[in-house]
Amino acid sequence: QVIRCRAAVAWAAGKPLSVEEVEVAPPKAGEVRVKIVASGICRTDDHLLEGCFPNGEFPVIPGHEGAGIVESIGEGVTYVKTGDKVILLCLPQCGECSFCLNPESNYCVKSHLASPQNLMPDKTSRFTCKGKQINHFLWLSTFAEYTVIPECAVAKIDAAAPLDKVCLLGCGFSTGYGAAINTAKVKPGSTCAVFGLGGVGLSAVMGCKVAGASRIIAVDINKGKFAKAKELGATDCISPQDFKKPIQDVIMEMTGHGVDYSFEVIGNPDTMIAALASCNVNTGVCIMVGELDAGTTIAIDPMLLLSGRTWKGTLLGGMKLR
Repeated sequence: QVIRCRAAVAWAAGKPLSVEEVEVAPPKAGEVRVKIVASGICRTDDHLLEGCFPNGEFPVIPGHEGAGIVESIGEGVTYVKTGDKVILLCLPQCGECSFCLNPESNYCVKSHLASPQNLMPDKTSRFTCKGKQINHFLWLSTFAEYTVIPECAVAKIDAAAPLDKVCLLGCGFSTGYGAAINTAKVKPGSTCAVFGLGGVGLSAVMGCKVAGASRIIAVDINKGKFAKAKELGATDCISPQDFKKPIQDVIMEMTGHGVDYSFEVIGNPDTMIAALASCNVNTGVCIMVGELDAGTTIAIDPMLLLSGRTWKGTLLGGMKLR
C-alpha cells in the first residue's frame, strides 16, 4: 500500500523547508520501508539545503541520521523483518565490493561518492508530493514519517535500544568518535586539538579521551560550548578571537612543538590549514572531518607536509557502520 504521511520537503536550494503531505510507495525488491521514530539534524543537511552538497537534486526530502522500525520489506529481503528496530546508514554496506571486503576500508561502491543516491538503485523515487517526484537524500530522507531504503543501507539493532539516542550513531557520533579512534588511532599519553565543538567535534573530544590522550585542546569561537567540552574530556578550551596571533601559533606555544593529532570538525578552508599547522611538524597527524562546500579548493604551503606531517580525510569516522 502507498502510505500518506508528513515530510519536510526542500523544493529548491536556499528556500526554507516546507512540511507537506507526501505519498510513500511500497518497497520494491531488495528494499525496506521504515517508520522513522527519531532523526538527527546534521550540518550535511544544511549543506544540501544551501545547494552546497555535491550532486544533490531538488526537490528533496533531507535527513540522514535516522532510527526507526521496519514497516514492510520488499521481495528478497532477508536481513530484516517487519517490526525490527533499525539505524539507517548514510554509507551503505553492500558486503560484496572490494571496499566492503577490505577490513581496513569502510567505503562502499554503492555510496553517494561513487554514484548519486538521489533516486533508488532502479533510478526511480518512492516519494511523490502534489503530483511531483521528490528526490531522496543519501537514499535515506529521514525528515519523513516513512521512508524507503535499499536493504544494504540499514543496520538491525537491539530491540531495547532507545531510538532517540542511537539515531546519532548513523552519522554524527560515529564520525567524530571514529575519527579519533579509527582514523587517527590516537595513542595513550598523546596531545590533541579539536577545532569545532558541535556534536561531531564533541564526539571527537570523547574519542580522544577514551583513547587515552593526556591533553585535549578544544577550539571554538563560541565559548558557550566550553563547559560541555570540558565535561566530555577537554583539558584546555581556547577561542581564536582572544588572540592577536594565528591560533596555530598559540597551540605551538602551548605545547612546545605542536600536537600529535588535530581534528578539523568545521568545514572551513582556513581552519583546515590552521589544524594542519597545529600539528607536530614531523610526526603530527591532522584529520579532516568537516565538510567543505562542493567545488572548494584549499591552497597550502607544501612545507606543511614536506616536513613529515600527515593530512588525512575520514568518512564516517572509518566505521563499518553495519
